[in-house]
Amino acid sequence: MSTTVKEQSFEEIATELAEKFSETAIERDHAGGTAKAERDLIRKSGLLKLLIPTEYGGLGGSWLDVLKVVRIFARVDSSLAHVFGYHFVNLTTPHLCGNEEQKIRYYRETAQKNLFWGNAFNPVDIKLKATKHGDYYIFDGKKIFCSGSVDSDYLLVSATLDGLEEPLLAVIPTNQIGIDIKNDWDNFGQRQTDSGTVIFNQVRVEEKDVLKGGFNQNEFSKIRFNIASFALNHLYLGIVEGAFEAAKEYTKTTTRPRSPQQSSAIEDAIIQHHYGEFYAEIEAAKLLVEHSDELFQQLWDKGNEITPEERKKLDRATNIAKVVTTKVGLDVTSRIFEVLSSRATANRYGFDRYWRNLRTMTLHVPVDVAIQELGKNILLD
Repeated sequence: MSTTVKEQSFEEIATELAEKFSETAIERDHAGGTAKAERDLIRKSGLLKLLIPTEYGGLGGSWLDVLKVVRIFARVDSSLAHVFGYHFVNLTTPHLCGNEEQKIRYYRETAQKNLFWGNAFNPVDIKLKATKHGDYYIFDGKKIFCSGSVDSDYLLVSATLDGLEEPLLAVIPTNQIGIDIKNDWDNFGQRQTDSGTVIFNQVRVEEKDVLKGGFNQNEFSKIRFNIASFALNHLYLGIVEGAFEAAKEYTKTTTRPRSPQQSSAIEDAIIQHHYGEFYAEIEAAKLLVEHSDELFQQLWDKGNEITPEERKKLDRATNIAKVVTTKVGLDVTSRIFEVLSSRATANRYGFDRYWRNLRTMTLHVPVDVAIQELGKNILLD
């Protein structure tokens, strides 16, 4: 597929990949582990350079393009959607938190080699320590919840450094001596995100690979805090859209009518009522996500000209979308069985994976935090 990126739109390529992923999605969800073959297909497709500006060898796409692909993937395989979306969250961190040389270097290298970015970033986990030794650092310790780490080419890493209040950020080749990726992710959802443990045993990191700007150098760098939530809102929305479509197909073709007077389950007034509710909830969530999309892309394009008021407006929009996509997603993915049948609980259908995947992701950064932040702003602003 590496040559078709010039002949097809990115949406056509993503749709073809999603169709391929759907053929084995249920089987791979049961198996867990690394989706190596599927990640290689994404590499060959050229989509890993979708957001990279054309002057650096990329496709010159926007965040809206990237997150459209995230949703296309998430409808059939949220694990691959997760690692694809987070590839760009990680890749753009040197742009936001590094210097100009680092931004250009990592964009160009990623575009030239179709590199896949993972992370050992989790800033809440402080078990990885950095110590300064002249013109280099030594990283020693471990990180957990390292999504996309297995089969990645670069890791975005955060570590604590004495005397530095915020985390020290660095970009490190995954095959660097001293890095041990445990491949021990064994949770009930997002089973192919490779989000396990990474051990750092006296890993040497050069000064040029440390992102010295950090999160708080300006308002533009601070939107790094928004990007993960922004991507996850699309992941959640894609999961619930996929659950809705899969349930609708099953109801039309397989669900038995509950009454002898009905020739098909789609004539059942109760089932129709449920689908009306599902559709209204999903459409409402979609509108909120699309509103935050517009704000985010505007601020990304403004770069260093972002004002604090604009970023606060983005915070609110992202949090509102997160609250609604979380609540709608968990509701719909758990209630779809009411429009299916008892037979739909068979493992071969995999309908439970939508809820399992969404529940796993929504626990990483609990929605209560976003709700509390909204309430605080309402009461104190």
